[in-house]
Amino acid sequence: MIEYKKAKLGDIAAMQNLVAPEVESGIILDRTDDEIATNIRSYTLVLDDDQLVGFCALHIHSPSLAEIRSLIIKEGYRGKNIGSGLINKVLDEGVELGLQKVLSLTYRKEFFEKLGFVEIPKESLPEHKIWADCIKCKHFPVCNEVSLIKNL
Repeated sequence: MIEYKKAKLGDIAAMQNLVAPEVESGIILDRTDDEIATNIRSYTLVLDDDQLVGFCALHIHSPSLAEIRSLIIKEGYRGKNIGSGLINKVLDEGVELGLQKVLSLTYRKEFFEKLGFVEIPKESLPEHKIWADCIKCKHFPVCNEVSLIKNL
């Protein structure tokens, strides 16, 4: 049975194991255990009978803007609306927090468009986003990620 729950510090090792192949390929940015721990309240997990099958973070940039980060769904669980359910769960959290917009930098444009996100120019992203995260990426500065945003 699929369930969503907020991450706890004890989940970090399983989260790192799940995301490792996507980090290695450069699809998802590497986050240290300490970075994840510092932001643990941002993460929502997807479990299937207590087994971790996915997660993402809702990282707040400002009182009105957050970002969906590190979205991962385990192979074999993809294409079953689990990722959509996870995104909708964190969007609901964003509404509860009073956010106005949520952005995503992704290689999966169509997935986010189906959830109501619209493409925006990367140049319109907050400057602190580019220098804090993008510079860590193995693809920087030549990146073909797409930036999308959704109004809440």
